[in-house]
Amino acid sequence: MQKNVIPYLFVGISLLFFAPRIMAQDLSEKATAFLETLDPGLQQKATFPFDHSERFNWHFIPRERKGVNFHDLNNRQTQAGIELLKASLSQQGHQKTQAIIELENVLRIIENRPPNDTYRDPENYYFSVFGSPHASAEWGWRFEGHHISLNFSSKRGTVVSATPTFFGSNPSIVQVDLHRGRQVLQQETNRGFAFLESLTDSQKAVAIYTDKAPFDILTANDRKASLQQPEGLSYRQLTPSQQNMLEELIGIYLGNYTDQVRDRLWEKFRAAGIENTHFAWAGSTVNAIGEPHYYRIQNPALLIEYDNVQNNANHVHTVVRDLNNDFGNDLLGNHYLHGHPHVAD
Repeated sequence: MQKNVIPYLFVGISLLFFAPRIMAQDLSEKATAFLETLDPGLQQKATFPFDHSERFNWHFIPRERKGVNFHDLNNRQTQAGIELLKASLSQQGHQKTQAIIELENVLRIIENRPPNDTYRDPENYYFSVFGSPHASAEWGWRFEGHHISLNFSSKRGTVVSATPTFFGSNPSIVQVDLHRGRQVLQQETNRGFAFLESLTDSQKAVAIYTDKAPFDILTANDRKASLQQPEGLSYRQLTPSQQNMLEELIGIYLGNYTDQVRDRLWEKFRAAGIENTHFAWAGSTVNAIGEPHYYRIQNPALLIEYDNVQNNANHVHTVVRDLNNDFGNDLLGNHYLHGHPHVAD
């Protein structure tokens, strides 16, 4: 049953470029189609109640996970899972997902691991479905493994939450022959520095709140993201051209989602007051390996974090959090309101 998943992910991406745009209501159909390819044992392994505690047990490190991974799946099941993934992301988001998975093979080389190593393993990514994926039902699903955590919640054919969303890249810039020079999260890095460089010295004095970058994103894998009052420079303190640059940087992160989800998140940004958005920087202002740096974009509704500190500052972590609706909190509230007991395990 084992196979190399990478060629199948490449096929999935190439199909995505030429496929018609998938409507949001098709997501439940894709999830149902995926589950129908699984035998009863794999279905049981892959599915959980909508409010099961496992749904909030998210992380971005290599570790044991629940659900089914590519090792469990044959070619037909793998392709059905990829179709679900394609329906849940934009082309950009799907490309990043595939490229991050492929970096596991790069890490095997860097760390001198054998080809069958299971710690750095491009097939060790998991599909988990929460609830029954019907167009009229409340349900969710997750795709997760090292440096990827994608969490979706849906109701009546609409994705109401697609956060937390975590993308990481180790290495940030590949320095071995396999994919030498590849920089999966290049836009997040370079546009962040470009925005910083657009600031005047007096603006930088406000935006750079410390010269030491944190070791990791500050919200880590918390169930609920929470930071104190925002640090750094307010949107109001920017020139119109700088405001455009900051919105373009935000757009890079929101561009990983489908158009529907992207537009809804933009609405949240603006409803909370785009003028209430802050940009904060920590650490080095030099865009180079060995120069640890961090930035975040914080709004009353949404939070974006970027960190590049580990492995001699050649290891990027990024996350998008909906400060009010991670994991579809609105759906969960409705779920409990109508008398559904919480499922712990």
